[in-house]
Amino acid sequence: MAEDEQKEALLQKRYYENCPGCKVEKLKESQRGLPIRKLVSIWMVVLCAALPISSLFPFLYFMIRDFHIAKREEDIGYYAGYVGSSLMFGRVLTSLFWGIVADRYGRKPVIIMGTIAVVIFNTLFGLSVNFWMAIATRFFLGSLNGLLGPIRAFASEIFREEYQALGIATVSTAWGIGLIVGPALGGYLAQPAEKFPSIFSKESLFGRFPYFLPCLPISLFALVVSIASFWLPETLHMHHGSSELDESREDVETASLESRTKHKMHKVEGKAPKKSLIRNWPLMSSIIVYCIFSLHDMAYTEIFSLWAVSPRRLGGLSYTTADVGNVLSISGAALLIFQTCFYPYLDRLLGPVVLARIGGVLSIPLLSSYPFIAMLTGLSLSIVLNCASVVKNVLCVCIITSLFLLQNKAVDQHQRGAANGIAMTAMSLFKAAGPAGGGTIFSWAQKRQDAALLPGNQMVFFILNVLEAIGVLMTFKPFLVQRHD
Repeated sequence: MAEDEQKEALLQKRYYENCPGCKVEKLKESQRGLPIRKLVSIWMVVLCAALPISSLFPFLYFMIRDFHIAKREEDIGYYAGYVGSSLMFGRVLTSLFWGIVADRYGRKPVIIMGTIAVVIFNTLFGLSVNFWMAIATRFFLGSLNGLLGPIRAFASEIFREEYQALGIATVSTAWGIGLIVGPALGGYLAQPAEKFPSIFSKESLFGRFPYFLPCLPISLFALVVSIASFWLPETLHMHHGSSELDESREDVETASLESRTKHKMHKVEGKAPKKSLIRNWPLMSSIIVYCIFSLHDMAYTEIFSLWAVSPRRLGGLSYTTADVGNVLSISGAALLIFQTCFYPYLDRLLGPVVLARIGGVLSIPLLSSYPFIAMLTGLSLSIVLNCASVVKNVLCVCIITSLFLLQNKAVDQHQRGAANGIAMTAMSLFKAAGPAGGGTIFSWAQKRQDAALLPGNQMVFFILNVLEAIGVLMTFKPFLVQRHD
């Protein structure tokens, strides 16, 4: 009987009064129903981080042109790629550091620091007067904004188990929407003195800095989120230094320690608290697959905007920044509906691996159709392009959300910040290569309009499909492995 009581006591959760993570755990036990306020908080923080990443793509072509650094029109994509990559390169250097900070000092400080970085450096980017200032401000924005890894850990820790998939889905939804709404803002608000001469004169602040207006609302939103983030709960368990120890429970644990030691020796080594993350193959394999898809998606985001605004004679659509904004706004609205209403059901029905696989396979024929979409004009072009953009972004978010889930399930809570830091470092490296490589390939493709094999933009979308196919193949065993508890 005494032994049964000991076992029952050991199975009970132990809470430390001064531990913020324990406070969150106790609160989770008492709460029921859909945690709307927590979902909204996560959604706002992630949206704040995602908006500046791709908001520049609709006007980047014109920004590089106005800097007069490109000697030929065909070279604009080359320089645009470096500006697009500088943010991700900054994240490569610091993501692991921010993950370690989040595991040692908490998720909340890193989240607050990241939102403040958006306020400062996104504003300065809009005020850039030359190519090198644009590169520098984007680099520092990436270096000091390391909140995506910690917010993913936060999302998996703040919810009860039945809502954890929804929490991770909220991160990827907000991220996907930010990567679409951001360019929509850039498309609508760039060059306001040309689009709205009755409101903005060429001598005004927005006339002298034609790309400041799309950055301003993002920075203001980030300022609001920065202030609101001070009220977020901390989810990291901090038991060291706690003086509120339960003495009776200590006695129980001490008395039963010897009997449990042999049993622990037979446990899977992967459950050890200090297991090396690098040797955690379920984690590393999911990160590598995620990196391949991230490279593809970032290159696609850069190429789509460059392709849409480039002239018809070079295989583009001759769209204005406002036209690109329209397409991306429609995609963003459709993405929100899909992720909220349909993704959780599809995840339960198919599982994350199968869902990611299907998303990758369906993307290949869709991208193959893009060069032929450029042959359309008028209303038919608008309808087909919007439909293709909606489907492409829905498939992209299916893949990213599924891989988010796999990464978080592959590690225990105390290593989640560092694991996400590793994921962010690797992913940022690939995403840094995406715009630079995409811009370079795009510029090269525009110079080979009369090639016999895959002329012009057909080569661009073929290379994107090769990357997508590699990602799909890597979702199969023995490469991708899932953790089973």
